[in-house]
Amino acid sequence: MITNEVQYRATKAHLDRFDEAAANIESRPGKRTKLDQLELDAVRSQADDLRTELADFEQLRAGALSTFEAGSLEELATVLVRARIARGWTQRQLAEKLGVAEQQIQRYEANDYRSTSLARLCDIADTLGVVIAQRGELTTSA
Repeated sequence: MITNEVQYRATKAHLDRFDEAAANIESRPGKRTKLDQLELDAVRSQADDLRTELADFEQLRAGALSTFEAGSLEELATVLVRARIARGWTQRQLAEKLGVAEQQIQRYEANDYRSTSLARLCDIADTLGVVIAQRGELTTSA
């Protein structure tokens, strides 16, 4: 998942390299071997994944989304990052609103908020204006 403009630009650059690699494979003279086809398919698959990530970030950045699904508590981190991007906030802006250093937000997001306390997660969600609606469900084994 792309979480900031630096990653966005890097992902675009990677996509350009994958597109160039695909074009180079396609322009090879002679009949395409199975290995060539496998290489081309792999490069195209990677490029498609990058295009999806770029489109997702662009849609979030444009504010086109306001609801984010989380199937588990582990996915809460993704919801918070997506909400920050959809608000149009940088990591620095969120940090300023929380009264912490930008590097702290970068660390939180880099490790998917794993080391973040529940109280801090609530502060972040509140600051972002995110309402968390989750239900608890017992599994068959404990």
